[in-house]
Amino acid sequence: MKIAELYELYKNHPVVTTDSRDCPCDSMFFALKGDSFDGNAFAAMALEKGCFCAVVDEPEYVVEGDVRYILVDDVLTTLQELAHYHREQFRIPIIQVTGTNGKTTTKELAAAVLSKKHQVLFTQGNLNNHIGVPSTLLRIRPEHTIALIETGANHPGEIKTLAEIVDPDFGIITNVGMAHLEGFGSLEGVKRTKGELYDYLRAKHGTVFLDNDSEELTVMAGGLHCICYGKPCNEVLSVEGEIEECAPFLKIRWRPAGGEWQKVESRLIGDYNLKNMLAAALIGCTFGVGVEQINEALAAYEPRNNRSQLLKTGDNTLIVDAYNANPTSMRAAIENFCNMKVERRMAILGDMGELGASSWQAHQDIVNLLVESGIDHVWLVGPKFRAARHPFRTFDNVEQVKRALAIEKPHKYYILIKGSHGTRLYDLPACL
Repeated sequence: MKIAELYELYKNHPVVTTDSRDCPCDSMFFALKGDSFDGNAFAAMALEKGCFCAVVDEPEYVVEGDVRYILVDDVLTTLQELAHYHREQFRIPIIQVTGTNGKTTTKELAAAVLSKKHQVLFTQGNLNNHIGVPSTLLRIRPEHTIALIETGANHPGEIKTLAEIVDPDFGIITNVGMAHLEGFGSLEGVKRTKGELYDYLRAKHGTVFLDNDSEELTVMAGGLHCICYGKPCNEVLSVEGEIEECAPFLKIRWRPAGGEWQKVESRLIGDYNLKNMLAAALIGCTFGVGVEQINEALAAYEPRNNRSQLLKTGDNTLIVDAYNANPTSMRAAIENFCNMKVERRMAILGDMGELGASSWQAHQDIVNLLVESGIDHVWLVGPKFRAARHPFRTFDNVEQVKRALAIEKPHKYYILIKGSHGTRLYDLPACL
């Protein structure tokens, strides 16, 4: 079946699922394969649960004479092609967001800002991979006036592939840093892969929202039409800003080119979120959102999903940033923590994953920073931190930390909790 023909079916049944446990009535089931499962084996179950059809790529799972089975060469490729075809039916601005750190927060902030004026389609959570991106695009509806699509990568070529699916008109790379080095090989590999978004927009004559303070991104964006945030530039449309306070919530002031200074008291933790807020403000200005509406959206946004959340328990104040970690974000979190005007600090930090040959040195660099930090108590979790040279207390896993906390309950501390998702440090707030 050609994509145009499949699209006609989709128009009449515009709900897509890839999970046989979640089969809305009359939805289309795409039988994707994973490392430990084959969606083809669940096609019959999906149909029994009410799916209109099942898109499969293994002939042996097709029931002869049952027109509800649609056989294709490759289900994932078909899903991606269908999403691209659907996207091309709309002439709304599409903004693609990527970067080593901050892409989800920037996307969420920008969506909050744009929603003050537009009907916004945006990536839910961090569904930013080869499956999440097409699933997001397939949610575009005629009422949407703009779309924000987050894209992530851990191997070369992935941003290029996702850009070809998304076909963005605008793009933003929040930053480039040391993450997923196991897949990228080096920081240069990270730059090349993130830069694939710039390459796509360069060929399309698209527009980039550029952090004008980043020398790396400025060089990478050569030859592109750029709208800048950060330090002042000569563009008619640009945004600058600075931090007024971070104790612990971030208070900033910002202004559009030629405009008055605006003050925002946010619910965000971390001075590194200044750039995310400025990017969102710039995107709002670009698409006609007024400064007062931008201020309201930035002030009202609350981080979730263990991303720079401030949680107050009966005994302590927690800064929970345990969704993920890499050397760049870990260093930024520690430095921000040390700059906060608080007493009695404690840090519980977990291993950073996917760093390949750079792993030992990356963890050693972090403990060197911790030695100089002056944080009152540092607990390190995982074999990678244990292998580094340092004077701090170490734990093999989060369960050991829980047992220690049950005995040595901290009291009246500000506690930074950060680590890669696999360390499961997000379980700790209930113990503090």
